[in-house]
Amino acid sequence: MATNVTLDNSDFFERVYKVVRKIPHGRVTTYGAIAKSIGAPQAARTVGYAMNASHNLPDVPAHRVVNRNGMLTGKHHFPGRDTMQRLLAQEGVMVEQDCVVNFKELLWLPEPLI
Repeated sequence: MATNVTLDNSDFFERVYKVVRKIPHGRVTTYGAIAKSIGAPQAARTVGYAMNASHNLPDVPAHRVVNRNGMLTGKHHFPGRDTMQRLLAQEGVMVEQDCVVNFKELLWLPEPLI
């Protein structure tokens, strides 16, 4: 891991999941926005690791987390070929060529965790 995260992974991952659970239906956020909100702005990649580990947690909407450009970079970690895109479409989020349409309008920025 190339980040300066001093928390153990289980605590870090749980803090990530706490933020992800707050992402509103039909909205998306980014790995970096989550990292910033939990006080670890350089840990976007580690947030990605947490998302990859979350797929057996039914209350963590990992499909709502995209990269800083709105790309579905985590799609390969979902079961099935188009699961991430399908889950977003069910919430009204349009995706074209693996990128969220109207990304800037749909971007949700979490408040910092205290």
